[in-house]
Amino acid sequence: MQKKIIYKSLAATVVAATFTACSLPGVVQRAENKNTPAQYAAGAVTDTTSTAATKWKEYFADANLQELINTALTNNQELNITLQEIEVAKSEIRARKGEYLPFVSLGAGADVTKASRNTTQGTLEHNLEIVPGKENPEPLPNYMAGLRANWEIDVWKKLRNAKKSAVNRYLASVEGKNFMVTNLVAEIANSYYELLALDNQLELVNQNIQIQNNALEIVKVQKEAARVTELAVKRFQAQVLNTQSLQYEIKQKIVETENRINFLVGRFPQTVKRSSGTFASLNPNVVKSGIPSQLLANRPDIKQAEYELEAAKLDIKVAKARFYPQLGISAGLGYQAFNASYLVKPESLIYTLAGDLAAPLVNRNAIKAAYITANAKQVQAAYNYEQKILNAYIEVANQLSKISNLDNSYKLKSQEVDALTQSINISNDLFKSARADYMEVLMTQRDALESKFDLIETKMQQMNAMVNVYRALGGGWK
Repeated sequence: MQKKIIYKSLAATVVAATFTACSLPGVVQRAENKNTPAQYAAGAVTDTTSTAATKWKEYFADANLQELINTALTNNQELNITLQEIEVAKSEIRARKGEYLPFVSLGAGADVTKASRNTTQGTLEHNLEIVPGKENPEPLPNYMAGLRANWEIDVWKKLRNAKKSAVNRYLASVEGKNFMVTNLVAEIANSYYELLALDNQLELVNQNIQIQNNALEIVKVQKEAARVTELAVKRFQAQVLNTQSLQYEIKQKIVETENRINFLVGRFPQTVKRSSGTFASLNPNVVKSGIPSQLLANRPDIKQAEYELEAAKLDIKVAKARFYPQLGISAGLGYQAFNASYLVKPESLIYTLAGDLAAPLVNRNAIKAAYITANAKQVQAAYNYEQKILNAYIEVANQLSKISNLDNSYKLKSQEVDALTQSINISNDLFKSARADYMEVLMTQRDALESKFDLIETKMQQMNAMVNVYRALGGGWK
């Protein structure tokens, strides 16, 4: 008889599971596309050596810059916030792991009950003796102590897949932290090189103020000799004032750049130690791009998107398992007695063991919605993963092109600066000999200053491109 009941129960379970499987909502999942071009540019040499493998302490040789990055990796508030998010993700794994293990609790309790004598229970308790020769006490005490256990048997791997999903999200949060480190290192390096460029521009302005003051004195002498008018003196004086005002604009930019670095480093405003005198002689590092497929392993944001995609796939399995019958077991073991002195006697032992099997049958809108949502998020995660790959490839391609173009631009601008620097002396000599007017001298000085500014700006862009391609290739977090 018992075997028949068991067989009927199993048959009902199979039928319920089959019915549930047949009535799952129709959804379409998306397989991610990991394909990348073979190389970054047509005709490029295919070499698997990538600068991304270089540690940032080796890539950035400036000791002052290294010190700033080291401090930021310890003190940066946003990074420390992210580290706590990783701890939250780690706790989620622990919680998910606990769900597919038995829940066991230890409990104890005591209560008293006074049943009405006008009820069946009250009449029985009044007429029955609790022990021979002794009536039931009123009210009747009850003492209990024991263990309780509940366990959901993970037949469809719902709980284990939920735990694996939590693991993938934890790994995604770790990669998110690595990507933040990469960006933090790059932002500090870019700001540091910008600060060096501003220092050099300020020094250049001060030099030009001296040159223009000398030219102003010459014009004043020429006016006294009646070779130029007061107009020339005023134009030269205006040029000096304009250049003097420029130095305060640069000083303000220096303050803002220093404070941006101090914010990233996690400290209040203070002077940033730097070696500005070597800026003009800096040469960008030689960059080895490797091959595009290496971005999948080197870029933390791509790896983060990959882990999130795997978690989304597991979430679909978890949502799907909710349609199937769930098997649970509950048990209890302990002692119960009406008198505390009887509590540990063998006669007071109680135990229970029960199993239950349940499957959703009517009004499954909630689990259908969860299943459709999980599928939509998987499709979304697949597109996000593909977008990260595409974005990474474009970033690297842009920076490699920029490095090449800036190198050619810097060479031409250097020649331009040399020519205009020589033209300052030539224009001054011609002006002294009355073979050039004062406007030619003014325009020559202005053009020379602008060209030197542009040269410093181009040098800064070269260093920034060196930093950005390193970040784009996935370097900086190791």
